[in-house]
Amino acid sequence: MKVSDFEFELPPHLIARYPVADRASSRLLHLNATTGEISHLGFRAILDQVSDNDLMVFNDTRVIPARLFGHKETGGRVELLLERVLGHQLALMQVRSSKTLKPGSYVALDEGNYRLRVERRAGSFYELSFPPPGVLEIANDVGHVPLPPYIDREDEAADRQRYQTVYARQEGAVAAPTAGLHFDKALMQALADKGVDLQFVTLHVGAGTFQPVRVEEVESHKMHAEAITVSESVSEAVNACKSKGGRVIAVGTTSVRCLETACASGRIQPTCCDTDIFIFPGYEFRCVDAMITNFHLPGSTLMMLVSAFAGIENIKRAYEVAIQEEYRFFSYGDAMLMTR
Repeated sequence: MKVSDFEFELPPHLIARYPVADRASSRLLHLNATTGEISHLGFRAILDQVSDNDLMVFNDTRVIPARLFGHKETGGRVELLLERVLGHQLALMQVRSSKTLKPGSYVALDEGNYRLRVERRAGSFYELSFPPPGVLEIANDVGHVPLPPYIDREDEAADRQRYQTVYARQEGAVAAPTAGLHFDKALMQALADKGVDLQFVTLHVGAGTFQPVRVEEVESHKMHAEAITVSESVSEAVNACKSKGGRVIAVGTTSVRCLETACASGRIQPTCCDTDIFIFPGYEFRCVDAMITNFHLPGSTLMMLVSAFAGIENIKRAYEVAIQEEYRFFSYGDAMLMTR
C-alpha cells in the first residue's frame, strides 16, 4: 500500500488559520461508511446523532505552551519544542538550531532568567534539564502555544484558550486533540442531559505528530510512541455500552488510538503505557463504532486511520465533497462524523 494513495490536492485558502468565533458553530460532514451517503450539518446537530445508549470518549489531555525560544552561549538562535516531560526538571525536546547542541552546554531562554542545560542527545531529540521552578512552570511562564506549521502564523494570546478543549485536565500535550475543539460547555451538558455517557481517556500528543511520513510503503512506517491512560471506569463504561447495544463514539483519532490499544487483546482493559499503534486499511476495529474527527493532512497517518474505518474510496469521495463545499481543514477547521 502506497502513501501516495492517501494524497489529495487542497486549495490553500481552505486551511483554517483561525478558529470560528463560536466553538460549536463549526460545520459537520456526516459520512455513513456503510452506504457512502454524505450529509451536511452544523456541529451542534451532533446532539441529534447520538442516543442515550451511546458512549462518547474524549481525550482530556491539556496542551502545554511547549514552544520555547532562546540562544546558545555563542549567541546562535535556538527554537525548542517540548516532546515529553521526563521529570519535574527534565524534558525531552525537539531542537532547531544552526549547529547541534553539545552536552554540558546551556540554552538561555529569551524571556525570563532561565538557562537550560543540555544533558544528552536522544535519537532525534535532546534531553535538557530545567532550573527551578521546573519544566511545566517555565513553559507556562514563557512558552508559546505550539500551533501546527500549516497554520503559518505566530501564536496569539487567544490561542492559549482556543487551542485547548473545554474539558482539558491532564497537562502534557504539545498538540491539541482537535476534534474536541468543537465542543463547548453547553453542548457537553446537553449531551449529558440526553443520557449519553461521557468518558475521558488521556493521550499526550507529542511533537512527532507533526512529522511527515517519509517512506513510500505504508507498512514500513513506524509511529512515534505517545503516553496513554485508559482507566478502569472507562473500561467498565465500554463494556456496559456494548452489552446494551449502544455505540462507542470516539471523539478524535487520539481517543481511537487509546481505545484500540486498550482493546488489543479483544476485550478492553485498564491501560497505562506508551502506544505506537498504527491503524491503516486492513485494520479490524475492536472497540470503536463511530468517530468524530477533523479533516486531515494529505498522506498523513491520520488519513490512513480514517480510511481504515470508513474505506479509502469513501474517504476520498468525502474529502472531494468537503473541498467542493469549502469546508475548513485541519486543526482549527470543521469536523466529520463517521458512522457505520
